[in-house]
Amino acid sequence: MNKDLTTSQIDRQNILNNEIALKEFYNSFNVPGIIFEGQYRYTKEMVANFFEVDIRTVERYINNNADEFTSNGYEVIKGQRLKKFRQEAASRHVPDINVGNISVKVPQLAIFNFKALLNMAMLLVESENAKTVRHAILDIVIDFVNRKTGGSTKYINQREQGFISAFFQNENYRKEFTEALKNYVDMGNGKYPIFTDKIYQSIFKEKAREYREILKLNAKDKIRKTLYKEKIS
Repeated sequence: MNKDLTTSQIDRQNILNNEIALKEFYNSFNVPGIIFEGQYRYTKEMVANFFEVDIRTVERYINNNADEFTSNGYEVIKGQRLKKFRQEAASRHVPDINVGNISVKVPQLAIFNFKALLNMAMLLVESENAKTVRHAILDIVIDFVNRKTGGSTKYINQREQGFISAFFQNENYRKEFTEALKNYVDMGNGKYPIFTDKIYQSIFKEKAREYREILKLNAKDKIRKTLYKEKIS
């Protein structure tokens, strides 16, 4: 996957959209930044320094993938928000880092959050540091999947690159599905197994209970975690 992350936006987004995985990355990577509006932020200069590339390389990736970066937390600030960012930068309690030109003469400033920083790491092929981060992301994801599934052999293809992408895609879809039921279907808690069965019947032509019996799952096994690429991609 470390190779495919640089070429597949779907693979990148399936991981970046998973909040639990993001917390795993946040706890594993020590990337000093400026706390602004409750989260770490990074200027283009800081990102370029971290990945040891020219700032023009960072700008090129932003220009070529503008919509993707924007959706993942990259933004341009100005006015009162920029003034507040300058104040936070001046009083930051982090190691001395080159934040670039943020003087009052600058009318606007591009900043990354941690998610957008990871997005850059997934794309940047010119940087050995970015490559190292991608390898670390893959290792953390594999460990995360193993812990979620119990590391059992009944969960197929856990180290196959398509499985990991499909696993996170399924996790994200499941969250959207349960949130939709919670917000728009007034049937009590019984609605979850009812509509889960309808999905299994629609896709697999069998109910969730029958699928559980086919795979010989015990009561504690979660069916959704057994689904591999050929079934959920």
